[in-house]
Amino acid sequence: MDSNPALCAAIAHQITTTPQQRITFAQFMDMVLYHPEHGYYSSDAVKIGFQGGDFFTSPNLCADFGELLAEQFLQMWEILGKPVPFSLVEMGAGQGLLALHILKYHQLRYPDFFRALEYIIVEKSPTLRQEQQQRLQDLPVRWCNLEDIPPNPIAGCFFSNELVDAFPVHQFILETGELREIYVTIQPPSQETKGESFSPPRIGEGLGERSNFAFVEVTGEPSTPQLAEYLNLLGINFAQSAYPDGYRSEINLAALDWLSIVADRLQRGYVLTIDYGYPASRYYNPRRSQGTLQCYYHHRFHDNPYINIGRQDITAHVDFTALERWGEKYNLRNVGFIQQGLFLMALGLGERLSRVFDERIAALRDQQQSLSQVLKRREALHQLIDPTGLGGFGVLVQSKGLDKREISQPLKGLTLPE
Repeated sequence: MDSNPALCAAIAHQITTTPQQRITFAQFMDMVLYHPEHGYYSSDAVKIGFQGGDFFTSPNLCADFGELLAEQFLQMWEILGKPVPFSLVEMGAGQGLLALHILKYHQLRYPDFFRALEYIIVEKSPTLRQEQQQRLQDLPVRWCNLEDIPPNPIAGCFFSNELVDAFPVHQFILETGELREIYVTIQPPSQETKGESFSPPRIGEGLGERSNFAFVEVTGEPSTPQLAEYLNLLGINFAQSAYPDGYRSEINLAALDWLSIVADRLQRGYVLTIDYGYPASRYYNPRRSQGTLQCYYHHRFHDNPYINIGRQDITAHVDFTALERWGEKYNLRNVGFIQQGLFLMALGLGERLSRVFDERIAALRDQQQSLSQVLKRREALHQLIDPTGLGGFGVLVQSKGLDKREISQPLKGLTLPE
């Protein structure tokens, strides 16, 4: 398999230097994706797009996704009374395509709003940040870390597209009705090790200085009481007989930490989160017994994170109920939750599809206009609203610091036709 030997060695070293010779799956996933030198997002391994990439996102399809979001940001600015500056903080900006589409659209269509904009990108990957800086070098954008933003300075909107799914997650499994955490080690535990059991459902290759080792899973007591607190927050009770023995899933504590920081930095405005995921009732449905973890490698997906280490993306679906309830603890008010397809239709994607139909008719009459380009754009727009794909993504909007008048004004993207 195509693993990074140096990264495998670093993970093995981390495991062997811990007292119990194991790390949580969250620690493993964090190293695989974000190790400073060899992690997937820290090296040149990360590839986004159709040609030679591991996955693609909505901005890769067409500029319409960003332009429709731009319409929503414009209305947010108007609702807040047109503050200057109005800060747009994009967290996890990928290749910078979404920022490019948003800023170019505002610059062309809404110059007053464009002049009021402060566009900030929070990007952890040095490789992607470099690509963003090259693509956006002629536009007013600045880069920083989320932690570097002081408390309560932002009036505007924090937003992300397919960010939270890449946060490291803890994995757990039910054994005789009890919650057990899944850990990663490089060898099965000895029989003398108390409180652990060997769990071999997923095994991968081992590389590096130590030969012939494999990353394997063991289960043990939860590493932190926060796992149980997370489930209590959602009202999930695994003691119910509906959950089978061997039931396996994930808990994303990193998402809660991230949202706490975002809420602390936002003075007044919105948080908009777009990602694939479910409400908690669907996420932890007893029939979803193997969780949602997925790996993406050259546009193919599978569920084994112990192969292609450092060469593939690893994600887990987002629990939107957890974001809603945790946000309430930090004064984030739930504005609405909707599917991406409906969100974009409410912002005008339907009208764009109608115009594409007119362009198709014109292309049939005018040989100078490429019919293939028109059809390609139509297909891209349909993919954005396909309920079995990108259109089925969740869009969560939260707000903070709005007065009664501002709260009473519905957002366009959440307003469905009657």
